[in-house]
Amino acid sequence: MKEFYGEEYLLNGESAKKIFSAVKDLPIIDYHCHLNEKLIAQNAGFQTIGELWLAGDHYKWRAMRLCGVDEEYITGKKSDREKFFAYAKILPMLAGNPLYAWSHRELRELFAIKEPLNGDSAQRIWDEANERLKGLRPRDLLKKFGVEYVATTDDPVSDLSAHGVYGGTKVAPTFRPDRLYSLEEDYIKRLGASAGEEISTLDNLLSAIEKRLNYFVVKGCKISDHGFEKFPHGYASYEEAKRLFERRAALRAEEKDAFFGFLLVWLSKQYQKRGMIMQLHFSVVRNNNAQMFRSCGADSGFDLMSGEQNVTDLIAFLNQMQEEERPQTILYPLNDNNLSAIAAVTGAFRNVKMGAAWWFNDSVQGIKKNLSVVAEYSALGSSLGMLTDSRSFSSYVRFGFFRRILSDYLGGLVEGGEYPLDQAIETAKNICYFNVKEALGL
Repeated sequence: MKEFYGEEYLLNGESAKKIFSAVKDLPIIDYHCHLNEKLIAQNAGFQTIGELWLAGDHYKWRAMRLCGVDEEYITGKKSDREKFFAYAKILPMLAGNPLYAWSHRELRELFAIKEPLNGDSAQRIWDEANERLKGLRPRDLLKKFGVEYVATTDDPVSDLSAHGVYGGTKVAPTFRPDRLYSLEEDYIKRLGASAGEEISTLDNLLSAIEKRLNYFVVKGCKISDHGFEKFPHGYASYEEAKRLFERRAALRAEEKDAFFGFLLVWLSKQYQKRGMIMQLHFSVVRNNNAQMFRSCGADSGFDLMSGEQNVTDLIAFLNQMQEEERPQTILYPLNDNNLSAIAAVTGAFRNVKMGAAWWFNDSVQGIKKNLSVVAEYSALGSSLGMLTDSRSFSSYVRFGFFRRILSDYLGGLVEGGEYPLDQAIETAKNICYFNVKEALGL
């Protein structure tokens, strides 16, 4: 029997162990996350492990709700200690859940705590972790995990004043223009103010977006990100988009969809001109519990996967651009039921890659499925590897989690006589670090 989340965790066979040994200490490039760059700049310490773990981690919040914990102990006014003890009590119910693995790897790697967390051990672990936490600040955690690059997720109106280089970590923004598609008048005014331009026409809107995009690039932005439920069904021409924007307050659903299509294609071409990567996160439906959304707000654990993406719509989007107009594009389907069909699309269009297993799929089985499907239907060796997609500074154990699963997958091929060990080590290094480093020009 293996040690509880010990060094052989997820590694089966000598080849897997050798591959992991070669990649476990490579630097981390976290090219998609939701860390607060201001917390990195301020570098204030954490009062308790409850604050570190539960202040903004909707993965843990969702698990606590699943296990019947009252909302007061999740997003309510209970103390950090009370929230931590509530989480500790339900953790044994999460057998096989990635949170169980992540929580125990965080205890081991950050605090050298090797015993299981539960209601009985909560007090001991609370005391020991808090004692060790006294010397740890955000930048200490980034250094401890070897984080070389962090790409936060930022609205076009963000001021980006806190982005920069902190110790050995570069903190850069990501251009995330999702709110543009709502055509909310208040947001359009905010965009205009941030760009120093009054927006009354489509040309004004595009000019303001370009100004903000240029500002992001000056601040080190190399990546854009888009999150939506499904690709557009229609694509307005420039002339049609002008007319739609003029009557934006009264558009029908299909007209909004056509404007979304116009803007998504226009933005894609802008990214290509600036050498930026475009990330597309899709098959997600947001804020599903109306009552809890009113109470807790967005990003509180109530987003879900929607139906599987219609591959024909994805193909139609990619065909809106000539090969030379398309930026390097990464696809992240939240619903992976037709993952093989989406992965196959990457072979028909240049500069299109599959992304890491996203969100609900960021589990042992989800990552294994992603790796095997990408390997069989696309090109695993060109993958840009892992990211945290997290708001938690302790979440960098997820890179070790991914590297172990990747090493075990490649090690299985080696043990089966399907792939040479030296090539498996080289491929693992590229996926874990060198591919994304090259793609970002770091």
